[in-house]
Amino acid sequence: MSKSTGVPSATANRSYRDVLRNKRVAGLLLGDLLANIGTGMIIVAMPVQTLRIHGRIPPAIAIGMVEAAPFILSTVVALGIGLGRVRIPPRTLLIADCVLRALTFTGLGLAAVTGRLSLSLLIGGLLLGAACRMAAAGSRRLLATSMAEEPERYGVNALLGLNGNVALYVLGPVAGGLLVAAGGPGVVLFADACGALLLLACVLRWVPRTGAHAETGTGTAEARTAGTAAPTDSADARQDESGWRILRRRPVAARLLVVVFFFNFLYMPIEVALPLYVQGTLHSGASGLGLLWGALGAGAIAGAALVNLMRGLPQRHLLVAIIGLWALCPIALAAVDDLTAAMIVFALGGLVWAPFTPVSYSFLQSGLRPSEQQPVVTLWTTGSALAAPLGLVAGGPLIQLTGTGTGLVVSGLLTLLLVPIAAVSVLKRGVR
Repeated sequence: MSKSTGVPSATANRSYRDVLRNKRVAGLLLGDLLANIGTGMIIVAMPVQTLRIHGRIPPAIAIGMVEAAPFILSTVVALGIGLGRVRIPPRTLLIADCVLRALTFTGLGLAAVTGRLSLSLLIGGLLLGAACRMAAAGSRRLLATSMAEEPERYGVNALLGLNGNVALYVLGPVAGGLLVAAGGPGVVLFADACGALLLLACVLRWVPRTGAHAETGTGTAEARTAGTAAPTDSADARQDESGWRILRRRPVAARLLVVVFFFNFLYMPIEVALPLYVQGTLHSGASGLGLLWGALGAGAIAGAALVNLMRGLPQRHLLVAIIGLWALCPIALAAVDDLTAAMIVFALGGLVWAPFTPVSYSFLQSGLRPSEQQPVVTLWTTGSALAAPLGLVAGGPLIQLTGTGTGLVVSGLLTLLLVPIAAVSVLKRGVR
């Protein structure tokens, strides 16, 4: 395992086709895709729902509150796992998340279609229903990579990113826009609950309770030695070092976490601005918002395909380049007032954005021992995702005060300032 650069050789990392031959990994990836489609519908539906029930609260503030709600309680739960020493089996966490999400979103859907959904009830439901969200996100990645051999890990991370891009920004928003137009945003809440149930079925079918993968030929002793031993649901789950303590021994990974945090933080005002930008500047509605997210996803699909071709490139330099190129996207978006032009800009943004998550996670996991995977990946996922509620909370007042166009420019300019910081932090050599 490389210790100095985190740069895999072109022969070390296997292609998407090789990864998908593993039936267990393919089954979990299918469930992940279906669940993310439901979440992608929510991206379109919740701003529309919020604008209907925000009352006296300014629209930008209300959207920021609703967007931030799913992250708050889930951050507390995930930090408890990442910073503590208790190891909850990833499979158990993922099942709990599916059940909780399905029940909560069904309840919110019933309240919405009967006209009883208030802003406070929506925020409370999102807060509770996503309590395991961050921990489960890390669990999906851990389970998928643990069922694969080490040379397949890069491809698994890339396919997880491809799932997210296709579902969250193409299939989900397009389907969500159609459902909102046909039946209202409340119907989409039921769709998200169904997505959670489909993921639950795939987990129960394809993810084993133990690390035995006899049917697929993976999970061998050699693979476990390489750092791909599967998490188990055994009662004696290890209580080892905290993720924070492990990261302190790997300064490059710790510095990269800081960079990822601020990259995500500076992106979040865009999510607050986008519904208002579509409604005001582009003079469109839910369908326009869905098309814009769909354009981002279409670009991200192309970017994900490039990830498969970039297996041998230096990952550190690639991450810094992505940050700089993405920063230009919101600046360019603020300069256009036509839906078609905005879709082109957002598609190019998706093309640039797509490789960031799979490359950063593959870089991180390549330097971890099996016992370190869950605490570090959970802490990493939480630390990077923590930027979301903070960025949304900050983005609401920013967009309210500056307007959508200026807010988009500010987001892009601040991200540009992150480039030299990222270069110094990530390119600096040091012990992982």
